[in-house]
Amino acid sequence: MAKIIAVCNQKGGVGKTTTAVNLAACLAAAERRTLIVDMDPQSNATMGVGIYKDDIEFSMYDVITERERNGEPTGIRDIRISAPFMKFLDIAPATPDLAAAEIELINTMAREKKIRSALKAVEKDYDYIIMDSPPSLGLLTVNVLTAATAVLIPIQCEYFALEGLAELMNTVHLVQKNLNPDLAIEGALLTMYDGRLNLSREVTSEVRSCFSGRVFEVMISRNVKLGESPSFGKPIILYDIMSLGARNYLELAKEVMQNEQPA
Repeated sequence: MAKIIAVCNQKGGVGKTTTAVNLAACLAAAERRTLIVDMDPQSNATMGVGIYKDDIEFSMYDVITERERNGEPTGIRDIRISAPFMKFLDIAPATPDLAAAEIELINTMAREKKIRSALKAVEKDYDYIIMDSPPSLGLLTVNVLTAATAVLIPIQCEYFALEGLAELMNTVHLVQKNLNPDLAIEGALLTMYDGRLNLSREVTSEVRSCFSGRVFEVMISRNVKLGESPSFGKPIILYDIMSLGARNYLELAKEVMQNEQPA
């Protein structure tokens, strides 16, 4: 049964999509069967593994709105695409249409559980399902948290890093209380770390204090190659395996896999 990890932070620009794509790619490189579910209408995770609009016939919009395909509601098996050059990595792609789903679901029964229901059909196909969520705390993010077994929170090592975290944690606690009591905190991940800056060290100290025992040991350093790789449609381990960014995300995947339950 797959471990389902939601990569979530309502603050944009914290490395959320970068983390979803590169963690998934590193897990796949370790021969863990991995699926990325792109739930961000910006569809950057989809493009980050080399899948573009012309490659997509059906997307997560069709799944979440239960659009019919051959007389049956569209499922994740109908839309998933194998990532180029990576044997163990698939993606359930997003397109900008997904932004409309939030409005269309308002008057739908069990609207918070659409993704949970969709994942049941494929969760035995994978070891890990990594979900990239939008930079907001709307219905799409609630769907992601309701479907997940754990949430990973990227936190940028900058001044406003902790702004809004209380709101995010409140949302997580509400989901735990009302929709998904099994949702765990996988950990907080410090991103865009620069050891030369006092600010990075101060934020690191504060985050480790706030999330005592639930912060990943590895920190994702600022790295030019990591910033370049999405424009080539490649995870960092395919773009430059020797880069600091690749080493960081391989370490993150190692930490995640250390938490695997025995078979």
